[in-house]
Amino acid sequence: MNITVYLASSTGNDPKFMAAVRELGIWIGANGNTLVYGGSKTGLMGALAQSVLQAGGKVIGVEPQFFIDAAYQYEGLTQLIVAKDMAERKTKMIELGDAFIAFPGGVGTLEEVSEIMSKLSLGQLHVPCIYYNIDGYYDDVKHFLQQMIAKGFSSAEKQQGVYFAQNLEEIKGLLGFDKK
Repeated sequence: MNITVYLASSTGNDPKFMAAVRELGIWIGANGNTLVYGGSKTGLMGALAQSVLQAGGKVIGVEPQFFIDAAYQYEGLTQLIVAKDMAERKTKMIELGDAFIAFPGGVGTLEEVSEIMSKLSLGQLHVPCIYYNIDGYYDDVKHFLQQMIAKGFSSAEKQQGVYFAQNLEEIKGLLGFDKK
């Protein structure tokens, strides 16, 4: 399975994020899955790629040219795809993904996962979109999505496929790996 993960190029200020991203990466790599991510060597992004590779997995990075020019790319990936811009990067990451995880991150992470939710809502994707809700990081997003339904701007059907997982065990279950 190609698992697209959206996450920060910084580390954040809670060591739980680094521990969780390494755990996720080891699981992706050790179970024969392929990571698809933004291609950066920095922060949580770099730690995730490194942990997948060290666990024997494959990593596909999709990096826009301006980040390549700034030397942000992770060297030694299984495959590095160079996109002309962020829009092309997002499109390619969606094309490659069989499942999508939003790890804690910033505005870029939120923007990327919002596109997945929009495509789910429109019926253009039929894949899991999982918010990795470590320590309630995405509780406000969950509440906001519930508010959309309550106010009549969305529905449970339009949000089908959007999940919130507290830990890796829940992610495994949502991806169908709980029986392995």
